[in-house]
Amino acid sequence: MSFLQFDRGRAAWWSLGFTLSAALLYVVYSFIGTFVFGIFIYYATRPIYRRLKTRIYPSSLAAAVSIFALALPAILLALYSLLVVLGEVSKLTNNTELDLSPYLTSYLGFDPTSVDGLNRIDPATLYESGLEEYVTFDVIDTLVANLASAVDTAAFVGVGLVHLFVMVAMAFYLLRDDGKVGSWLLRRFSDDEGVLDAYLAAVDSDLKSIFFGNILNAILTGTIGVIAFSILNVFAPAGVRIPAPALVGLLAGVASLIPVVGMKLVYVPVAGYMGVQAGLFVGPESLWFVVVFAAISFVVVDTIPDLVLRPYVSGRRLHVGSVMLAYTLGPLLFGWYGIFLLPMLLVFLVHFARIVLPELVAGKPIRPYVVDPVYLSDTQVAVGASETDGGRESAGDTDVESAVHSESASESAANSDTASESVANAESASESAADGSPDTSTTPSQRDER
Repeated sequence: MSFLQFDRGRAAWWSLGFTLSAALLYVVYSFIGTFVFGIFIYYATRPIYRRLKTRIYPSSLAAAVSIFALALPAILLALYSLLVVLGEVSKLTNNTELDLSPYLTSYLGFDPTSVDGLNRIDPATLYESGLEEYVTFDVIDTLVANLASAVDTAAFVGVGLVHLFVMVAMAFYLLRDDGKVGSWLLRRFSDDEGVLDAYLAAVDSDLKSIFFGNILNAILTGTIGVIAFSILNVFAPAGVRIPAPALVGLLAGVASLIPVVGMKLVYVPVAGYMGVQAGLFVGPESLWFVVVFAAISFVVVDTIPDLVLRPYVSGRRLHVGSVMLAYTLGPLLFGWYGIFLLPMLLVFLVHFARIVLPELVAGKPIRPYVVDPVYLSDTQVAVGASETDGGRESAGDTDVESAVHSESASESAANSDTASESVANAESASESAADGSPDTSTTPSQRDER
């Protein structure tokens, strides 16, 4: 077929396919943070869902309960942090005297904070006292600008809620229908060698290890931090106490999602704040508590969980240094969602280099190192079975043909023996006729006929 001879219908379908793929990629690129965080929620809640779906029916309810179980601690932590911040702000405002009544009294001629003063307020009096000087176009423009800013803030919050809804919905449907999606991918794109099966299985295992393993490690680390800081705060000298020890411990657990450097972002500033407070307001004799706090934070809360817990809950196939760089450089490169996107790209890259790249470089057929039969699709199993049956049928046909050839060979050998006997008898008869001796090769009846 020449270059100009092609199937126009097939070309049109290919064009439509490329167009739809480009549109889908554009949508994913535009909301990449939302999709990445939705995948994170899926992997973080999948172990919980798989335990609940055998006890809770239907599966949609099990998926909803799993997502709520993950979101509840985050909501409680956010509310607790908000209460602590509001408490500190309340202490600051209570300690700061801000009384504007003298200024208002000198301007209005009476104390507006008193009941009698409030009863004496008259709009006409306020207008005559020069209040019209403050109601100008500039003030109105400022009010309009503030109103527009409030509307923008409300719109921003609304867009954020929409993104949150998409994340939760995406995680919900992945939890409920991930088996169907996986089966469809394997049926459509699987290969006979099982490379895609092995690659997707390895990627899925490490993504689950990174996301859910880090969630579990953060929970355990936060628990250790809360207990350690609360006990340590009992022995704190006056004026150098740990500010909100439970909150500091929980924040340290959340920061442990970033390997190696995460928790240091929490307890190092707290130690610095306590050191300044002890050195400037309490006295150098209380600096020992700051040193003890820093040592316990580094050894008990940071080092021991990172070296003991993380290898068991986060897997061992990825180097902790590469994971640390992915968590650290991801937000700098992509933004807030980079803390999830770059580790995902790291997993895809590592297993591509481990499973596919060596055979591509060597020019050999791509074969996985190990293919677990669990990850093989039904189509591949059927193909393998048909190939096995075909081999058996071929072997059976070969056996039948061999038997036929053997029988033919036996018949040929028998015919050859008969022909040899006939030739021998003929030679014996000729010799007998020449010697005049009776022919012993013939029977008496044959001799009588002669």
